[in-house]
Amino acid sequence: MPLNTTTTPPFVAVLVRGLLAGLIAGLLAGAFAYVAGEPHVEAAIAIEEAATHAEPAAGAHDHEDALVGRTGQRGGLFLATGLFGAAMGGLLATAYVLLSRRRRGDDDGRSGLLLAGAALLGAVIVPFLKYPANPPAVGDPATIDQRTITYLLMVVLGLVAVWAGSLGYRSVGAQAPTWLRAAAAVGGFLLVTAVSYVVMPSFQEVPADFPATLLWSFRLASLGTQVVLWTGIGLLFAALMHHERRRRAGTALPST
Repeated sequence: MPLNTTTTPPFVAVLVRGLLAGLIAGLLAGAFAYVAGEPHVEAAIAIEEAATHAEPAAGAHDHEDALVGRTGQRGGLFLATGLFGAAMGGLLATAYVLLSRRRRGDDDGRSGLLLAGAALLGAVIVPFLKYPANPPAVGDPATIDQRTITYLLMVVLGLVAVWAGSLGYRSVGAQAPTWLRAAAAVGGFLLVTAVSYVVMPSFQEVPADFPATLLWSFRLASLGTQVVLWTGIGLLFAALMHHERRRRAGTALPST
């Protein structure tokens, strides 16, 4: 008889595939950020430098050159997105293994895509709608710690909102119509998201004279980078896990 191939592969095997998928997706996201976002960063830096040069001469002596030049920052972009992608891929693989016993089917590709989509929705889109990314020259340096903490908390709340949606979907009986289960999922997600948006503080620190087109072009490029990252992680992880399942199925076939 053939061996059972519906069980989850060993954790190390899943983790390696998650890390690989995340690394490749991170490099792709870095390429997108370089093409779509770098021009807007340069424009924002030019505005910041122009404002600095316009300050009184007495304060100009306090300005120091950046420790890392723009050329080094551009090269570091790919390193940062690659490492971040690998870390996110590792977390996705870990969540996949931890939740494997609760999966009702053996479709690894579908499970990987659902997890990546949940991460994109909860950890990226929900926080972005409350605290969209800002380019250089935007934001008060005195509030950077507060803004960082609130953003991270918003990420947690976004993931809680996704969990609430999943809980709402499963709380309705399995015999209920699909539309009713979907409505319960959307309701649970929107409830937590709306409460989070109301409770969390807002920051209005964009200068009145900052170009709105540049601001939103940068924000959309930042969001696009995350979409590329998580879409890539989901698709690559799904493909790698599907290949692993086929390999195990072939190994399990009895020899003739």
